[in-house]
Amino acid sequence: MERVHSATKNMITTALCIALGLVLPSAFHLVGAGSVFLPMHIPVLLCGLLCGWQYGAVCGGIVPLLSSVVTGMPPIFPTAPAMMLELCAYGCLTGLLYRQLRCPLYPALLGAMLGGRVVSGLANALFLGLAGQPYGITMFLTAAFVTGLPGIAIQILFVPLFVLALQKAGFFPRPAGR
Repeated sequence: MERVHSATKNMITTALCIALGLVLPSAFHLVGAGSVFLPMHIPVLLCGLLCGWQYGAVCGGIVPLLSSVVTGMPPIFPTAPAMMLELCAYGCLTGLLYRQLRCPLYPALLGAMLGGRVVSGLANALFLGLAGQPYGITMFLTAAFVTGLPGIAIQILFVPLFVLALQKAGFFPRPAGR
């Protein structure tokens, strides 16, 4: 029975994270801060950390596509497919590192953030190349690390605090072995 309860809780949490992944970017874009604060990343990272790699991967893959269809952000091509792969990697890696491999919270988050950015660079090189748009190392570094620096700081500061608060409140267990 506990396993069914846990799966149900994870599905509901994933649905909530998908909803947040649609609402947060719209709110941030209203004030012109979407690409700076990376609001779509936060619910995906949370989903992977709280629910595991499978749920995080699904959340990360769905949110950019739904957002593109519903709000027009990100553009359906070439940005949305690249973001789908990037966010899928974030959700998958946070869950794998934190839940499966039992890495501490901060190293799991940082590892997933770096891994997702590598996937982003490769995906953007592919999709922007297919679209005939230029993409190189300078564009990658600027997009992955410079433009989004405030968002990266928010993720590093607030995502772990939110996860720890939910664990302390008993809503989500700490990964086994801690």
